[in-house]
Amino acid sequence: MNKLTSQVKVLVVDDQPLIVEELCEFLESSGYRCVPCESSPQALERFNEDCDIGLVLCDLHMPDMDGIELVQALQRIAGNQRAFEAIMLTGRADKQDVIKALRAGIADYYQKPIDLDELLQGLQRQEVALQERQKTLQLGHLNQKLQDLSTSIDGLYQDLDKVRRSPGTPAPMANEAEPDEIPAIFHQLSPRQLDVARLVGKGQTNYQIACELGITENTVKLYVSQVLRLTHMHNRTQLALALSPSRSGMRHQVTAH
Repeated sequence: MNKLTSQVKVLVVDDQPLIVEELCEFLESSGYRCVPCESSPQALERFNEDCDIGLVLCDLHMPDMDGIELVQALQRIAGNQRAFEAIMLTGRADKQDVIKALRAGIADYYQKPIDLDELLQGLQRQEVALQERQKTLQLGHLNQKLQDLSTSIDGLYQDLDKVRRSPGTPAPMANEAEPDEIPAIFHQLSPRQLDVARLVGKGQTNYQIACELGITENTVKLYVSQVLRLTHMHNRTQLALALSPSRSGMRHQVTAH
């Protein structure tokens, strides 16, 4: 089977060139692209240069730097921005070495002489695990971007609110609720969060709120989620009741939370 089936590259590291050659030939015939290395320093250089490397096969006992030290060095290079899975190959299956390897984050190990079919199955399992880790990593980055965006929008709105409150700015409309007209628990909200909360209180949908405030529906959802968390409310219905014009019976319940 010569057709490539994986976009992930495999870093193959062993100080014995014949083993590296045999492993690479087998894995490439099974659909993987391999990066052969005959030393740990060479492996570090290749890993640092090639972000497509996501799987690592390395020998345990190597000069200069053993397999466990190599994987730990690769982890330092990867940091929080990159994920990879490592499999250890060893000619001497010492129990303490295996325990040390697993504690270092190495996913699996195989004893030499290696059963290539068994190794291939293990590599395929680690590729699936890698895909899940990469998804989690990407979601974490996206969530951080959303938080940064939310903070930026809040900062801009606070600046706008300062301008509106400066001398000469028209007073708010009579039907707009002032901060002292809402339960105390809402005073901790930012101006933008409070705007979203008030519009929820008026029964508006996320789409309507987005149109009125000039933001996206996803941003509205983010604000609603933040408001519910900060006010310890369970859903937007409870939030709407707390801020509705006829909330007199609700005021005591919310402020006494």
